[in-house]
Amino acid sequence: MRIAVYCSAKDAIPEEYLQLGDALGAWLGENGHTLLYGGATGGLMSRVSDAAKANGATVVGVIPPRIIAAGRLANNCDYLIQVANMAERKQIIRSNVDAIVCLPGSYGTLDEMMDATSSGIVGEQHKPIYVLNYKGFYEPLKAQIEHMRALHFIPEQEAYKPLFVDSLDELYEKLTNNK
Repeated sequence: MRIAVYCSAKDAIPEEYLQLGDALGAWLGENGHTLLYGGATGGLMSRVSDAAKANGATVVGVIPPRIIAAGRLANNCDYLIQVANMAERKQIIRSNVDAIVCLPGSYGTLDEMMDATSSGIVGEQHKPIYVLNYKGFYEPLKAQIEHMRALHFIPEQEAYKPLFVDSLDELYEKLTNNK
């Protein structure tokens, strides 16, 4: 299966979060999956892609020139797709995967998650989006979604939405059953 991973590129995050990247990357490789990600270095991005590669996964990076110019090009990609900008990066990744995983992250991760969600809502894609809510990281986002639902900005019954999971084991089960 081809799996996109959206996550933090920051190094100065707690080690336990970085270890999530190691574990997910190792699982991807050990289970014969292909990783598609942003092709950059740093934080969870490096940890997921390094562990995936070390455990036999094919690693595909999708990267715009601004990130390359900043000296952040990863050197572990089996395939590297250079794109014009971040919007094209999101579209290329989203269009070429079977499932999307969101680990903890910041603005970029939220942007990618919401971009994939909104494209699913309008029917441009139907890939599942699994959001790892490790130690309640995404509880405030879940509360905001419920707030929007209570005010009827989001329908009571959604045809397409992100699926929150609380552990790597739960994530692995969902990805395995997605085949």
